[in-house]
Amino acid sequence: MSAQPHPGAPSGGYSPPPTGKSAWATGGAAFAGVLLLLNGILAILQGIAAIAEDDVYTRIGDYVYRINLAGWGWILLILGVIAAAVGCGILTGAAWARAAGIALASLSLIAQFLFLPYQPLWSIIMMAIDVFVIWALATHQPEPARR
Repeated sequence: MSAQPHPGAPSGGYSPPPTGKSAWATGGAAFAGVLLLLNGILAILQGIAAIAEDDVYTRIGDYVYRINLAGWGWILLILGVIAAAVGCGILTGAAWARAAGIALASLSLIAQFLFLPYQPLWSIIMMAIDVFVIWALATHQPEPARR
């Protein structure tokens, strides 16, 4: 019995059946690593600005979740340092980094939501990036290590 080409295979040749891995998900995971690294660096800078000058960001309107801006600065600084480290881990292919990246992007999404009254446009952009990072890391299935 000879091997049969799967539907869509070029004529005259055999190619293995598709693995179900999307090129979008594979490329998206690498892009998610870069985005998480940059997200971390930007959060560090955002946190430093909030810590250094308490009046750098002005609150728009009245907001239910009130916290001292220096407190937000420390939260963003800590999340940023961890996000940058996890982004580097994703880019190097560390096994722990995928789950940590999803968890961290989720925390970043919540933190940016709570930061909305201070920087609404920036927070919305960062929330969209966090959603993409979560999707890309959740759908990416790395190849098992060969022995």
